[in-house]
Amino acid sequence: MPITLFNSIASWLLKKRYHQIELFLKYPDEVQEEVLLQLLEFAEDTEVGRTYDFESIKSYNDFKERLPIVSYEEIQPIIERTRRGEQNLFWPTKVKLFAKSSGTTDAKSKFIPVSGEALEDCHYKSSKDLLCLYLNNNENSQLFTGKSLRLGGSKELYEDNGSLFGDLSAILIDNMPLWAEYSSTPSNKVSLMSEWESKLMAIIHESVQENVTSLAGVPSWMLVLMNKVLEETGKENLFQVWQNLEVYFHGGVSFNPYKEQYKKILPSSNFRYYEIYNASEGFFAIQDRNDADDLLLMLDYGIFYEFIPMDVYGSLKEEALPLWEIEVDKNYAIIITTNSGLWRYKIGDTVRFTSKSPYRIKVTGRTKHHINVFGEELIIENAEEALKITCAKTNAEIIDYTAGPVFMMGKEKGAHEWIIEFRTLPKDFNAFVEIFDNALKSLNSDYEAKRLNNITLNSPRVHCARKNLFYDWLKRNNKLGGQHKIPRLSNKRDYLEELLLMNK
Repeated sequence: MPITLFNSIASWLLKKRYHQIELFLKYPDEVQEEVLLQLLEFAEDTEVGRTYDFESIKSYNDFKERLPIVSYEEIQPIIERTRRGEQNLFWPTKVKLFAKSSGTTDAKSKFIPVSGEALEDCHYKSSKDLLCLYLNNNENSQLFTGKSLRLGGSKELYEDNGSLFGDLSAILIDNMPLWAEYSSTPSNKVSLMSEWESKLMAIIHESVQENVTSLAGVPSWMLVLMNKVLEETGKENLFQVWQNLEVYFHGGVSFNPYKEQYKKILPSSNFRYYEIYNASEGFFAIQDRNDADDLLLMLDYGIFYEFIPMDVYGSLKEEALPLWEIEVDKNYAIIITTNSGLWRYKIGDTVRFTSKSPYRIKVTGRTKHHINVFGEELIIENAEEALKITCAKTNAEIIDYTAGPVFMMGKEKGAHEWIIEFRTLPKDFNAFVEIFDNALKSLNSDYEAKRLNNITLNSPRVHCARKNLFYDWLKRNNKLGGQHKIPRLSNKRDYLEELLLMNK
C-alpha cells in the first residue's frame, strides 16, 4: 500500500472516534455516572463487590457512603494476594499484569494492577484518541507517512508466581497492537533494553535511519536523547536529521522548564507540542487544541473520577466530590475508580480545573510533593511557573531541580533550599535568586505572606548543581531513563542532603 494512501486511511479511521468524544463533551456528567454503574455491576461478584454489596448500589451517593477512600498501603494486601495467584478479588477478569511504580516519595515499590480491559479501553484507546484529536486539529498532517520515535521505560518485564510486572511502558510495548508497532521506532527489542546508556545508542542507531514524523516520551529524558542524536550526527537541529518531524507528544513531568531548549533544537513555528496526562493507574487527559496549556479530561475510559479540595485534604473535613461539583481554579487531589479494580483510590496527583464546559485541567503537582512546613503551600505549578519567568528574565536554561525546607533553629527563620542544574547559567546569580523569589511571591499569596519582612521565611537558598548531578543521582539509585523523575518539592530534606553531598 502506498504510504500516502495508508496515511489517508489511518487518519480517516482515527477521526471517526471524534463523534464518540463529542458524546461525553455534550453529556459529561451522565457519561461519568454510567461508567461508575457499569464498573459496579461488572465487579459485583468479586470479593470487594460482595464486601460492599455492589449489587445494591444504585447511585453515586450510595457508592460514596458505602466505600472508603483508600491509599496503596491499605489495598496492598489484596494486591499481593492477586500477585500470588488468587483472582476475582477486586476485578472479575484475570489480572496478571502489574505496573511497578516506586513513585518519587517512597522507596517501597507499588504494584498497580493492569487488567485486559484497562489495556484496551484505557491505555490503547487513549493512544488512538491522542492521534484522533491531533489529526482533527491538523487536517494536513502527514503523521502516518513516517514513524513515531517512542522513548519508554528502561526495564523489561519480570515474572513472579505467574504474574508479570515492570514499567507501565514495558507492559504497553510488550502487549502493543500490530498497528502501533508498525508505526513506531525503535523496535520492541531495543525499547525493552534494561541498561539506559546502551539503549540510548541503540535507539539512535535504529531511528536515524527512519522517517520520523513524531516524538513521544518524558521531556527530560527525550531531551537527553535529542541532544545525543545531534552530537552523534553532527547536525545543528533535529529537522536536519528528520525533515518531516511535525509533533512531540509529551507527559510525565512539566514541560515548562524544557520548552525553550526544545525550541532551539526544533526551530520551527509550525512544529506542534501535545501534552498528555497518564500514569500507571490509567490514562486521564489529553491536550485537545493546538497551542493550549490545559488538557481535556477523558471521561469514557472506564475511570470514574472524584476530587478532594486540597484545602481540606488530610483533615477531618476531607470530602470527595464528583465531577459535577468541582469549581474552576481550585486545587484538587484526584481519586479514581478504575477498570483494573482500583476503588476510590488516592492516586497522589493534584489538578486544577480551567474549564467545566468541557472539563479541562492542568496538573499542578503531587499531594506529597509540595512544601508546606511554614503554611506556605508551595506547589509544583508555582515552582515551574516561577522558574519559567525567572529564566526568561535572566536568559538562563534549567536542566533539573529539587527543593526542600530549611527548618527553624532557635531564633533562626526557616527558608526553602533549592538545587538547580543549569544548561545556561544566569550572568548574575544573585539577581536570579531575587527574581525567582519575587516570582514565587507573585504566584502564591501564602508564600508572599510568609516572606513579608522575613516574618517566617528568609530568602531562598539556591545552590548551583555541578554538571550531571541529577543524572548521577538517578544512576546511583538505578533510576536512569524512561518514566523516572527527579523529586521536585518535599517537606523533608532527604533528597536535598543526598544531592548536596554529591554536589561537593
